[in-house]
Amino acid sequence: MGHILFRTTPRILIGPGCIEQIGLEVKALKGGKVLIVTDPGIIRAGLLKPVEESLQLAGLPWSLFDQVEPDPRIEVVEECFRTARQEQADCIIGLGGGSSLDIAKVVAVRLTNSGKIDDFFGIDLIPNPGVPVILVPTTAGTGSEVTPIAILSDTREKLKKGIVSSHLLPKSALLDPKLTIGLPPAVTAFTGMDAMIHAIEAYTSVNANGLTDHLAFRAMELTSGNILTAYARGEDLNARSKMLEGSLLAGMAFANAGVTAVHAFAYPLGGEFHHIPHGLANSVMLPHVLRFNMLGNLPKFADVASALGVAAGELTDRQAAEEGLEVIEELMADLEIPLRLRDLQVPEEAIPKMAQGVMKVTRLLANNPRRITLQDAERIYRNAW
Repeated sequence: MGHILFRTTPRILIGPGCIEQIGLEVKALKGGKVLIVTDPGIIRAGLLKPVEESLQLAGLPWSLFDQVEPDPRIEVVEECFRTARQEQADCIIGLGGGSSLDIAKVVAVRLTNSGKIDDFFGIDLIPNPGVPVILVPTTAGTGSEVTPIAILSDTREKLKKGIVSSHLLPKSALLDPKLTIGLPPAVTAFTGMDAMIHAIEAYTSVNANGLTDHLAFRAMELTSGNILTAYARGEDLNARSKMLEGSLLAGMAFANAGVTAVHAFAYPLGGEFHHIPHGLANSVMLPHVLRFNMLGNLPKFADVASALGVAAGELTDRQAAEEGLEVIEELMADLEIPLRLRDLQVPEEAIPKMAQGVMKVTRLLANNPRRITLQDAERIYRNAW
């Protein structure tokens, strides 16, 4: 047995109404001037209000950057960084989906490190810790509140790129299921699938270990067991709470075990076709990549099936793994998620270039349970088309 290194966010507050504590969290981190990083949709949905009220109550000054976009470009970090520097922020709150959380994480380290963002892409390339960050997810999706990872869109290369550094882990995360109640059904579906995929990939990664397996297995149970209720009856606080917990546990698992080829296939899709949100790109690729990957570790893919509710008693590992795929396709049909790339207006002639894009995502392919060649990548995209 090798050694296991496990890292996560040091303070996690979870439960309905916990957002009211955010002023106290800032004070505990000795924050004086807060910058809130979010997007216009969060403001429209009224989710900024409880944060403002709590900061006001704690007597803390704050300023706002609300121009985060989905799958944010590198330029958005620079705009937000300029605001943070101007306002002399010494504590950053990220409020929203994965994009806002990622921007908050990167801006915090931009404030304390010289150089360009391009210098940070890759693993452990950030010299100094950033200013303290508190993250508040409003989707049960990316798990960004417990990962040392931020993903940005490089518009020049039409690829999504990752920054991985322990300095990106926030100091504190607040998970309030009440903030996810107003999520539209489609967003609930895409982000919920994203969380479930994090769990499946962490469980089947070659870097999985006993600790991450426990977290990922529970995350698969929670997400697959509650996503339909959260989708069909969005105001159900119990289902929303369980989805948020599932997303958190999946984030903890993949932050330490890594994700695999589903994400590697999703990146060129999102980079090339900006209208496809990350969770949707992942979902469309999921059945096709799993079908290819399962041969690399049938017992583990049989476990995935049982976490998704397949009664694997009399089945061989192969049969159970196949039934797990059927459960996933049925879930996607219920959530009205397309199963084909052509339904997302992706032209067939884009496949060779996207396959080359997949091969560049070496950080994730290294975790994959089965080796992937360029020919495999093309074939998987064609199966998905």
